[in-house]
Amino acid sequence: MIDYLIVGSGLAGISFSEIALQNGKSILVLDNHSQNSSKIAGGLYNPVILKRFSEVGQAKEHLVSMNEFFTILEKKLNTKVDVKMPIIRRLFSIEEQNNWFIASDKPNLAPFLSTTLITRKYNGIDSPFGYGEVLQTGYIDTALLLITYKEYLLKNNFFREESFDYSLLEEEENGIRYKDIQAKHIIFAEGFGMHANPYFKELPLDGTKGELLVIKAPELDLDLIVNSSVFILPLGDHLFKIGATYNWDDKTDRPTEEGKAELIEKIKEVIHCDFEIVSHLAGVRPTVKDRRPLVGTYSNHNSIHILNGLGTRGVMLGPAMAKALFENIEYQIHLERAVDIKRFEK
Repeated sequence: MIDYLIVGSGLAGISFSEIALQNGKSILVLDNHSQNSSKIAGGLYNPVILKRFSEVGQAKEHLVSMNEFFTILEKKLNTKVDVKMPIIRRLFSIEEQNNWFIASDKPNLAPFLSTTLITRKYNGIDSPFGYGEVLQTGYIDTALLLITYKEYLLKNNFFREESFDYSLLEEEENGIRYKDIQAKHIIFAEGFGMHANPYFKELPLDGTKGELLVIKAPELDLDLIVNSSVFILPLGDHLFKIGATYNWDDKTDRPTEEGKAELIEKIKEVIHCDFEIVSHLAGVRPTVKDRRPLVGTYSNHNSIHILNGLGTRGVMLGPAMAKALFENIEYQIHLERAVDIKRFEK
């Protein structure tokens, strides 16, 4: 018997797998790679909501968890996936400059917002009012993370590539049985695929489609991430990831001409140099109506659990939410009401 059977190997599945392994537990991960939102994600982590100049909830705590998690993981995988890089917010007016200074003076935002505006001219971008710099930011190379972590799981016989058949899941006195697998617990970390899950499909996972472009722009001179109407993330070799769109109606992971046109229009609002589109990506983010994760245990079934709904901030939330769920299962430490799926019980 293993300790944890984990369904899904996106950011949520990797986060829980690694927390369990770091605590000496045995795992097996199942995935058919039908969900690709983690693979194509921008992977940005940013403790500030820049539209409103407000702090992301529990940003300090989540950054600590994230940094600790990826430091250990990078050493284990011998692969660099956490790229520390400033995010600069393109400012549009004197009023926005003033709002930036007001925000940077607030105690909860002071650690994250520089009080010195950046006036440097970046070739290919006009910004007459300069930029505000956000601190303690960067991005996780999610595509590289998923590839290298799967290789690690396969090497250690911790992974099976297969679709999950819910009808074959049986509950037993001390856990669950699935085909030839006996486990004390099963963790569903399926992203938007949760809608097919009979245990959790009633939860309000909305799903928000996002599309991104990778462009080549030889004249664009950037060594940091720009936040404007889109984000511009430098990948090296004159390549830049551009995102993202938000579509609440289309639940497919197929790139669309509408999404491409929207991104091109927004790119041209920001950069003033030639570029070519190298690739066009799309995926459905696992978002929740109240913008909180879905963490917890299926009612009256002590062996069936969920880790989902990480939304647009998956790289920041994943490690902290995985740790919270693990400690809830192993040590009965209560989950916060704001993330516990019990908040939806009638």
